[in-house]
Amino acid sequence: MNAELNTNSKAIIIGMTDTGERIPAASGRISTQPGTALEILELSKDAAKNANLISKVTRSGHTSTVEHTVFNLAFQNVSVLVEQFVIEFRLASFTVKSRRYVDFAKLGYYVPHFESKAVHDKYIAHMDYLYNEYQAFIDAGIPKEDARFLLPYSLYSNFYCTLNARELINMLYAMIYGRGSTFPELKALGESLLEQARAMTPGIFTDFEARRPNLQDVPTYSYVADKELIKNQAPVELISYTPDASKAIARAALIEACNLPTKQIEDIISDSEERSKIIEKIIKSKRQRPLEAATFTFRINNVSLSCLTHFARHRIQSIGIPSLTLTDRTRHILPETVAVKPELKERYCNAFIKTNELYNELKDCGISEELLAYIQLSGNAIDIVTTINGRELLLFMRLRSCNRAQWEIRDFAIEMLSQLRNADETVFKFYGPSCFVNKCTEGPMTCGKAVEVCEFFKNLK
Repeated sequence: MNAELNTNSKAIIIGMTDTGERIPAASGRISTQPGTALEILELSKDAAKNANLISKVTRSGHTSTVEHTVFNLAFQNVSVLVEQFVIEFRLASFTVKSRRYVDFAKLGYYVPHFESKAVHDKYIAHMDYLYNEYQAFIDAGIPKEDARFLLPYSLYSNFYCTLNARELINMLYAMIYGRGSTFPELKALGESLLEQARAMTPGIFTDFEARRPNLQDVPTYSYVADKELIKNQAPVELISYTPDASKAIARAALIEACNLPTKQIEDIISDSEERSKIIEKIIKSKRQRPLEAATFTFRINNVSLSCLTHFARHRIQSIGIPSLTLTDRTRHILPETVAVKPELKERYCNAFIKTNELYNELKDCGISEELLAYIQLSGNAIDIVTTINGRELLLFMRLRSCNRAQWEIRDFAIEMLSQLRNADETVFKFYGPSCFVNKCTEGPMTCGKAVEVCEFFKNLK
């Protein structure tokens, strides 16, 4: 592994709405000036006037106007720590290089700046060791999606991100001034993106520093958890959910579709068979919004950092993720493909032991937790909490309970669905992978076991 490959980490704005600041400026005028939408757009051609207007409008708090400008970003050879930070911004679209399918052995890793050459050399030596182990496991026949648990959080990630200017502003504030500012890599990338965005859209970004919010540090709490209890927790806990979820969904559907008095609607949905018919129609229709009337909160335990990415990709949820500086390094995921091979199992576990030893050594040397965050493995485990509505759960189950899904998140999805059915079978008896809900959508990549899969989910309790 050549550590010199780290020099080309970049975040580049590769595309932007071709109308630039014209539409944000026009949207700032349309509410106060006469004329049609197209007439006002025609009047919004002067770039300098547009920039001044946008700056004035956004200073007054009307930042929705800049949502009409959309940016395309390319992140090249940044650490996966950056990837994890960025994908938590929900009003954005992402496409990430998959660690399930791509061999990362020669793609490189991020090297933070260490004041001590001795620390630098130890970091490089350990990263090279981990990448060599990763390659050895692949050579031994371990699938890439399992070997990847050995990859450190320094590994190079490459991805695209598309978002509007308002969300970009929020992201840059967080990178430069907020919770990302303590990570030198994140702050530097944020400052680079700000410089590019300001050159392309001066009206939107000219007053960036002056308008920065008063961002407080993430609060800390003094409560101490019982580690033995944590280690023995169930993988999934359905903490809370909308009472009578099937009634809430059916009620929302009928109010939306029928001009009926509340009393009549309540009489209809009191019949479980009628509720079931209504919900089945919703699920098989193109308008599934009534499913959003019910929400469910899960605590999901022992999620690998690799699997965390799969969870975070579901945008319509409220997900709570611990800071990567607080990862419990005593916990890690052991894939079955490794567990059944004693020699590989020992090497796998030793990688985590050696990584923890290096972490403790560098911590004792005074290295900050932000830099030590790169010295954790994708197989380390954390606990998360998420609140997700019935509509997003339908999509989640269609994708994540599928045989084609990564095995770890599939196991979580099946356990989540089991608990959901116990909470409200009227709704969730219809949930499962695509082949169960309607038909397989995997095309040539299908597992070919639709009959068996459907039977499994039909009987899942």
